[in-house]
Amino acid sequence: MHKVILIIIDGLAHEVARHSLGYLLAMTEAGRATGYKLQCELPALSRPLYETILTGTRPVDHGVVHNGVVRLSNETSLFHLAQGAGLTTAAAAYHWMSELYNRAPYDPLRDRFTQDPQLPIQHGIFYHQDDYPDSHLLVDAEWLRQSADPDLLLIHPMNVDHAGHQFGLDSSQYRNSARRFDLLLADYVPRWLQQGYQLMITSDHGMNRDRSHSGALPEEREVPLFVLGSAFSHDRHAHPRQTELCGTLASLLGLDHHKPQCRELLI
Repeated sequence: MHKVILIIIDGLAHEVARHSLGYLLAMTEAGRATGYKLQCELPALSRPLYETILTGTRPVDHGVVHNGVVRLSNETSLFHLAQGAGLTTAAAAYHWMSELYNRAPYDPLRDRFTQDPQLPIQHGIFYHQDDYPDSHLLVDAEWLRQSADPDLLLIHPMNVDHAGHQFGLDSSQYRNSARRFDLLLADYVPRWLQQGYQLMITSDHGMNRDRSHSGALPEEREVPLFVLGSAFSHDRHAHPRQTELCGTLASLLGLDHHKPQCRELLI
């Protein structure tokens, strides 16, 4: 069993990640991280792909096919598997994560700060504004990590996606938002690795030049994946799929499951 941190950088296209994430690229050059290019499932929208990443199921199968589907997941998520096995779960994330796995609809007075061992996401700090600062989110996540000592921690920043919707794929604002989060991560990743965490960093979908996403353009579908930690194989020839991320993390956590996984990613 390994402790896991999953980071979903909302709306980050691989086209931008491959040259803007200087710290993660430096870790890759140093042999301490390995990067891949994934193709996200369709439609390339946030709520459907949160569900895909966290359950290993395609949107056309799990039924969350657009952002307006506000209900609890009908699938067994990574959080359900971990909580059912007696592990501790936590998330610093956008409120749609709470609506998928804890309670729907989201009530900020009830759900923003969550401490409930009976819920799939037992410890949560959820936010409900797209411009909630990524710097604050990482503080939230680190507070959860230190206070709850979770086996599974989800960190989900929204500022890159927010900048993309305001200014588009080709904008300095979008690229600089990605750069800022990458440099914020540089203050946290070394301590997480030192304490034995396995890190998976990816995105749900990309961004197009129309300041939106949902379709099949490469800039909408191609997203980054970085893995850091001693339990990963760091096989550069692996070909992970977005539907295999849940199962791969479940295996890292030592969980019994029947989710699809990319065995090439693991030792």
